[in-house]
Amino acid sequence: MTHADFPRLNIAVLLPCYNEGKSIASVVIGFRKALPSARIYVYDNNSSDDTSAQAAFAGATVVPSRRQGKGNVVRQMFADIEADIYVMADGDGTYDPTAAPRMIDTLLADRADMVVGTRRNVTEDAGRNGHAFGNRLFNIIYRTLFGSDFTDIFSGYRAFTRRFAKSFPASSPGFEIETEMSVHASTLRLPVSEIEFDYGRRVEGSESKLSTFRDGFRILRMMGMLMKETKPFVFFSAVSAGLFGLAALSSAPVLFEYFETGLVTRMPTWMLSMTLLLGAMMTFTAGIILDSLSRARIEQKRIHYLSIAPARGEKYFNTAGTAADRSETDPLLAPTMRKTGG
Repeated sequence: MTHADFPRLNIAVLLPCYNEGKSIASVVIGFRKALPSARIYVYDNNSSDDTSAQAAFAGATVVPSRRQGKGNVVRQMFADIEADIYVMADGDGTYDPTAAPRMIDTLLADRADMVVGTRRNVTEDAGRNGHAFGNRLFNIIYRTLFGSDFTDIFSGYRAFTRRFAKSFPASSPGFEIETEMSVHASTLRLPVSEIEFDYGRRVEGSESKLSTFRDGFRILRMMGMLMKETKPFVFFSAVSAGLFGLAALSSAPVLFEYFETGLVTRMPTWMLSMTLLLGAMMTFTAGIILDSLSRARIEQKRIHYLSIAPARGEKYFNTAGTAADRSETDPLLAPTMRKTGG
């Protein structure tokens, strides 16, 4: 497959932005050059600068997004836009638009539902060591909790199929959205791929909207919530083990005294330890019940994912031929090719 086949696909480039007036024009122009047939949308999330004007001047379709937060913007984008393939990036100029064709090539060749552009120089994040350390730490936590599908869960440069975009619930309000995307793919065991590219620096005068501690706490909280929702047995077993450990520690002195004297003089401590033990047992039981419900919920999400028809042009791409080749012989594909400009 060559880049000449891209006009046969309905590709949408989605750029969520908040105060990116200094860089958004060059980002839009870069994607217009890299993907000439793609539609480029800039979702302006209540910017106080000239982001909308710069994006419109560069040729993008500007859409206002009033509910603050990147996750809220992504939810709106996926609901609003119909496309065969979605490419999402930030408007800060740190992601290379020339990598987009390679991401789409990988998406189609690997039959993947999501391709993540991993950032080669992310540890040089404009000298912000807190971001670099947090990125390494959270990637380790993610691989421990959810598996080793991804090496850069915070990358905002991604390509998706229609199935992924329309089945993704997008419940996160802010920068946790990339983590939720990764967990969604891991939970449903969707086919995913990664490609590496150079991570750029922001233009002079542009500042990161990411807060090291505030957003780091939100991401950690989101991981805990997703762990509870997708793997409740493991989550509640850990809580149960903690309660059981506290019960054992608090009851040990009481039991030692009882075996030595035959008396229980620390009745409040004994009652506390029994309460903790009862809580541990109830929590463990809840984990068993919720695990069955979680499995049923995942099955329903999988069925919903399968019920979303893939783009016709998308499913006929493989390494043996192009959409143009298929459209000549397949009566279903030909109307799609005509509709998308083939």
